[in-house]
Amino acid sequence: MKKYLAEMVGTMVLVLMGCGVAVSLGCNNGDPETVIGTALAFGLAVVAMAYAIGGISGCHINPAITLGCFLTKRISGKDAALYMLFQVIGAFIGSALLYLLTSNSGLTGTGANDLQDGVTVVGGLLAEIIFTCVFVLVVLGTTDAKKGAGNFAGLAIGLSLVLVHLVCIRYTGTSVNPARSIAPAVFQGGTALANLWIFIVGPFIGAICAAGIWGLIGCDRQE
Repeated sequence: MKKYLAEMVGTMVLVLMGCGVAVSLGCNNGDPETVIGTALAFGLAVVAMAYAIGGISGCHINPAITLGCFLTKRISGKDAALYMLFQVIGAFIGSALLYLLTSNSGLTGTGANDLQDGVTVVGGLLAEIIFTCVFVLVVLGTTDAKKGAGNFAGLAIGLSLVLVHLVCIRYTGTSVNPARSIAPAVFQGGTALANLWIFIVGPFIGAICAAGIWGLIGCDRQE
């Protein structure tokens, strides 16, 4: 049970800190400093949690990562399902805390993902697939027992998330994490909730692609 609770706490912190910075800065594609700040917030949250709970649960804090680990046989089906459940619960706790703060501080929004100006449904879906694939591939590679980055994995994963956000915020606000998108969208409603499926389907397809790529380039063949 400790590993499931660790996933819940880790996802709560990711949503509270990452989305919290996005709301506080008023993340806007027209203001590069707000994009950079938001990207750093998500990346730093992952680094912090990787070293805080990585030894307990592996610090997935993202259903797409959990799916990638399941497909590469690093986690059982039961654990994968419970990881995802507790990740979503943690995201709701983080969003609830953020909503409580913003609604009493003259701020609006919960950092929900949505299609940005001029981005079509296809464009948003492609962005989530592509960048989730890149992110999950980094996770699978850096955490591999034989080929991975060892104690530097958390740093590499956090920095890669910063990079992904810098590129993808312009398209979707950057999800690459269904749990991170579900909770804020429920609190925010509107088009964020209507387009929520993009931020569930896209990351899961991206994770499947990443697992397939890692299977081709990273897994040792059995004789």
